[in-house]
Amino acid sequence: MPDNGFGRISADPAVREARTGVADPSSSAELHSALILSGDIGAGHKVVAATVADLLAPRGCRVHTLDSMALLGSAGASAGEAAFRRLLDIPGVYDAFHFSCLRPGTWPARFADRAARHYMVPRLAKVLEADRPDVVLAVFATGAAATAELARAGAAPPVVAFCTDVTPHRLWVHDGIGAYLVICKAAAEAVRRYQPRAHVVVVPRPVRRGFLTAPSQSVARRAFDVPAGEPCALLMSGGWGLGPISEAAAALADAGVHVLAVAGSNSALADRLRAVARSRPRIRPFGFTTEVPALMSAADLVITTSGVTCSEARAVGRPMLLLDVVPGHGRENLQQELELGGAAVASTDAASLTASALAVLERGTKIEAYDPTQAFTAGLDEVLASVRR
Repeated sequence: MPDNGFGRISADPAVREARTGVADPSSSAELHSALILSGDIGAGHKVVAATVADLLAPRGCRVHTLDSMALLGSAGASAGEAAFRRLLDIPGVYDAFHFSCLRPGTWPARFADRAARHYMVPRLAKVLEADRPDVVLAVFATGAAATAELARAGAAPPVVAFCTDVTPHRLWVHDGIGAYLVICKAAAEAVRRYQPRAHVVVVPRPVRRGFLTAPSQSVARRAFDVPAGEPCALLMSGGWGLGPISEAAAALADAGVHVLAVAGSNSALADRLRAVARSRPRIRPFGFTTEVPALMSAADLVITTSGVTCSEARAVGRPMLLLDVVPGHGRENLQQELELGGAAVASTDAASLTASALAVLERGTKIEAYDPTQAFTAGLDEVLASVRR
């Protein structure tokens, strides 16, 4: 079976992989409007939603992106985010919830899903009635569940779920969803565990255009005052800045590595990075920034968590050192990145992480820059055509 760069072509017609080539125009040409359901938990879902919207808009498609968490109401959204953060804060708790509840869909997960849909479905119905989109594309599990309920009642247009995790859990899969986009064959089989006849298409994660047009390393290094020929690492850990980022930045700088350290939306981490940078000129601290494509280009190595950032690093052509700080689905995604190659994993204490980073830099690992746009677009067109027929 031929390899397309992100997996192998399945012989099973129910699980297909999008091939690079001419996209089927039958879906996009007739698609006038789309509702994308994201979720404001971390930055990953929002980035995927924005990327898909940017791909649809030039085709003349009116795109409305809606935060699924907002459909819970302000109190419900705050409670949901607080509960998720609390699960992540206690070691082992989110792992237990993910593998024991979300994966098989046991009663705690079903209870949380029903409670969320109780608030979301009436509000989403009003949005659909007002907007009347041709299709709903859900990139957040709770949004997929709410739309599927309306679709079963005949009150929603065709629904496509796009899960960028390696193993979609039970709450991603529902009667009423017409097709699924997933990122690997294992994810396709995870969907079919719960819906054996599901229409599933495997695609690479799309990336924002800025990562496909990043400046050269020499230009980027001049912009951030990084000397040519000296080792440089981009250090970041998602929108929430999880893990010992400030400690790692200090240890890497002390070992002679220039560190571009990004705190994301974590203001406390941004303060700590500025503090350690005052005594270490090799550290360039950043809070939330839109310059990540240039920062990646300036670096020799991207140190980050598994997820969307990994696809962006591959688009720029930078090897990765992965931090095992996101439990549950994060651990599964990490294993997939290691399987794809161009990535290593490190323990999260500063000394071990620094030793691993120095080893990767010494090996001079190279990966070829990869543009996933055409393959993703082909898969998206396929599922849009199928659900609208």
